[in-house]
Amino acid sequence: MTALIETQRYAGSLAEPLADGEVWSLVRNEAASLAVREPVMAPALKLIIDAGSNAALLAGVLAAPLAFARAEERSLATLLTETFDANPEILLAAEADLQAVRERDPACPGLLHVLVNLKGFQALQTYRAAHQLWFDERREVANWLSNLASLVFGPDIHPAACIGKAVMLDHGSGIVIGETSVIEDQVSILQDVTLGGTGKETGDRHPKIRRGVMIGAGAKILGNIEVGAFSKVAAGSVVLKPVPPRTTVAGVPATVVRIHRVDEVPAAEMDQTIV
Repeated sequence: MTALIETQRYAGSLAEPLADGEVWSLVRNEAASLAVREPVMAPALKLIIDAGSNAALLAGVLAAPLAFARAEERSLATLLTETFDANPEILLAAEADLQAVRERDPACPGLLHVLVNLKGFQALQTYRAAHQLWFDERREVANWLSNLASLVFGPDIHPAACIGKAVMLDHGSGIVIGETSVIEDQVSILQDVTLGGTGKETGDRHPKIRRGVMIGAGAKILGNIEVGAFSKVAAGSVVLKPVPPRTTVAGVPATVVRIHRVDEVPAAEMDQTIV
């Protein structure tokens, strides 16, 4: 997937990443164990346990809820599986996203919970398919899939936006990510965040969120401005000017309230305080 941002490791990570593909094996094992403990869930878990490939596993999990929005589940699953199979880097990004949520969310019991229950994760993976379709010049179906994801999961993510790996959309509700937004690796975004424009501009008009940033609930970042690496945007802030690296900004309009230590990684730590 040409527009995906390359993952790099960084100081402050909470855990060593799993080997490529190991995430899906753990998910299958969790699903099989849960199906025995909770038989009422077994039919829903079969699409994970019996999936013929990792691409089909992820596609099946996404297609089932998306089909409630008047789309045919089998056709959706086929579209998603073909997209994931043709672009294995999407599955690698999904693995990194799964691990990011498990590491950063203290209430997360395991990878399977992220996969089947967290709409922020599901919306992000649907975006990844729509993004690839957009850059394959299949823009009508990319927009259609993006709209389905917004109706079902909540986040409204333009398929042309560029989003890296190990990204967490916590809760997901109310998140809006505009067309020319860039979100690098290792970013955490909470509910009701907007990465938007400032009016009727055209061209490159949305924010650039650098590595390791955490954006608090309800924050609005508007215009083609940069939020520097390892910075934090406090909940409810309105950001209209560039944010330097390794700082916390807060307020309306947002101003710098704190300079970070070199070892701080807000996206991994998920500390909502601003002092």
